[in-house]
Amino acid sequence: LKQKIDRMYNGEKINCTENRSVLHIALRAARDKVIESDGKNVVPDVWHVLDKIKEFSERIRSGSWVGATGKALTDVVAVDIGGSFLGPLFVHTALQTDPEAAECAKGRQLRFLANVDPIDVARSIAGLNPETTLVVVVSKTFTTAETMLNARTLREWISGALGPQAVAKHMVAVSTNLTLVEKFGIDPANAFAFWDWVGGRYSVCSAVGVLPLSLQYGFSVVHKFLKGAASIDDHFHSTPFEKNIPVLLGLLSVWNVSFLGYPARAILPYSQALEKFAPHIQQVSMESNGKGVSIDGIPLPFETGEIDFGEPGTNGQHSFYQLIHQGRVIPCDFIGVMRSQQPIYLKGEVVSNHDEL
Repeated sequence: LKQKIDRMYNGEKINCTENRSVLHIALRAARDKVIESDGKNVVPDVWHVLDKIKEFSERIRSGSWVGATGKALTDVVAVDIGGSFLGPLFVHTALQTDPEAAECAKGRQLRFLANVDPIDVARSIAGLNPETTLVVVVSKTFTTAETMLNARTLREWISGALGPQAVAKHMVAVSTNLTLVEKFGIDPANAFAFWDWVGGRYSVCSAVGVLPLSLQYGFSVVHKFLKGAASIDDHFHSTPFEKNIPVLLGLLSVWNVSFLGYPARAILPYSQALEKFAPHIQQVSMESNGKGVSIDGIPLPFETGEIDFGEPGTNGQHSFYQLIHQGRVIPCDFIGVMRSQQPIYLKGEVVSNHDEL
């Protein structure tokens, strides 16, 4: 395991099916770090994009970049799917009630459009005015069928209201395919890059997540999130296994699934701010480990991966905990939070609301 972790950090192509490095750790590395892929330090490229996002998001937030009719762009719709949707949505939901982030987001809205179902389109633009809306189209190749149909639908919504020339003012892209970005009607100067060593399910720390989140909360708030991610990267890389949180969680999962034969894991965060955590982990874990073969392509004689599900406590206690208490054995990850984002102390109550939780 130590060898595999080192190989990942050294930029070796441990994604052998696609012959790619796996370097989401580089997305939140400090400016002076050296992380190489194909012999090239990728950290300066990462910071080039982060600096561009900082500058662009500040222009939008300050009102120096305006829409086609001269109005400030206060609303953002991010069009994406899968990993480029579930990670950013989780972080957005977690930040909404953080006092500092909420203050920075005053007067702004961020929405996500992922499902190709037209109901999701209707919900994502309900009550929005095209004059004040910026659409961020997130697609690595600019060919993902669902994302591009949704993008064309919103392009029609904008050009129908403001004329086709408004698209360049109201739509930007997170993509690596600048040719198709330009063909779509988006100025390639307003495209934000990421790289093939970023797996979609790990992309929240790339422009995929950082751009929409910076537009909503400001880059300085999102930078704190990146620094937090970097700190757990360092912990994972350097801490002895017996005290290494990600390693211990991984070993417990292997033990519970493959040795004890328990197929599921409940993720139970005792914080409403983490309500989108379980769906994010469902993808990170079940898409990664949803395999019937080993890394060498050999069919495995045992089942792999967990069925992840969960809800915030105490809501889950009043639904599926009954099965956990009396029906069958389900390993659980309980996540407690020391301090509430929104503490309340009611006069005459024995404990605070957070202590009750």
